[in-house]
Amino acid sequence: MNLYKLNHNQVSQLNEKPFQLEREIQTLFEQNLFQITGLEIVKSEFSIKGKRIDTLAYDTQSNAFIIIEYKRDKNASVVDQGFTYLSLMLENKADFVLCYNETLNKTLHSNTIDWSQTRVIFVSPSFTENQRLATNFKDIAIELWEIKRYENDLISINPIKKTKSAESIKPLTQQNTVIKSVTDEIKVYTEEDHLNKATEEIVELYETFKNAILNLTDDVEIVPKKLYVAFKKNKNIADIVLLKKGLKIFINLKKGELDDPKNLMKDVSETGHWGNGDYETIVTNTANLEYIMSLIKQAIV
Repeated sequence: MNLYKLNHNQVSQLNEKPFQLEREIQTLFEQNLFQITGLEIVKSEFSIKGKRIDTLAYDTQSNAFIIIEYKRDKNASVVDQGFTYLSLMLENKADFVLCYNETLNKTLHSNTIDWSQTRVIFVSPSFTENQRLATNFKDIAIELWEIKRYENDLISINPIKKTKSAESIKPLTQQNTVIKSVTDEIKVYTEEDHLNKATEEIVELYETFKNAILNLTDDVEIVPKKLYVAFKKNKNIADIVLLKKGLKIFINLKKGELDDPKNLMKDVSETGHWGNGDYETIVTNTANLEYIMSLIKQAIV
C-alpha cells in the first residue's frame, strides 16, 4: 500500500521507514493494544513450559485469551508455531488463568472463559505468499496482521482477510495430531453457522439488514462470533443475533450517546446481553430499516 501526503492539491509519496527491531513492533502494539485491537493486555513476555509468548491478551467480548507474536523478518513457520501455542494454552489452562489473575489483580474463573474462541495473531511488516495461503482457511484460529511505518509518524495496520473461497482446514487435520487436537476444541465461527439454524424467512431478513449495513460505509467487516454476527469498521458498530422469529440488533454505543427520537432502541446497559453496546431492538420485518440504519451510522467513526 502506498501512502501520499496532499499539499495544495499536489501529492508526494511517503517513504516507508522499516522497523529495525522486532521489539519496536511489540512496544508499539502493547502500548496501544486496546486502540488497535480492542483487546486487554495481560502480560508481555509470558513464559510457560520453556516457551515464550510475546504478548498475552484477553478478549473481553469473546471471553478468550489471545496470543500475539511479532515478526520483523519473514518466517515460514507461522502455522506450526501458531498451533504449537494454541496447543500449549489448551494443555495449561490453569497457568493462563493464574497469570491473568496475578498480573491484573482480578478474579477470573476458568469456567467463564470460552476456550473455543482462543486464537493467535501474528504481526509483521510483510508475509510471504506461502504464509498467506497456509492460513487461508475459514476456520483456522490464526490471523496475520501487516504493520508498516512511514514518514511523518504514520503507521498502517491491516489484518489480512481470508478469501471468500477459503475452505475448511478440518480435512487436513487427520495428518497432524497437534492440529487435530486444537481444531477439535477451538471453533472459528462463520456466517453459515448462524444461517444454517435459521428459517429461510429469517435468512432473507438478515441478508437485507446485512447489505444495508455494508452500504453505510466502505470496508465494513463481517466477524461472526459464537452468539452473534459482528459488523466492524475499525471497531464494532453493530451486532445481529438471528432468532427464531426475527433479528436482535445491537448498536455499539454507550448509554446516552445515541440520538433515537423514535425511542426504538431499548437501553440494556443495566442488563446482561450478548452483543456490544447499550442499545438493542428486535425486528421481524423491514419497516424500520432506513431508520435503524440512521441509528447504526451514529456508531461509525
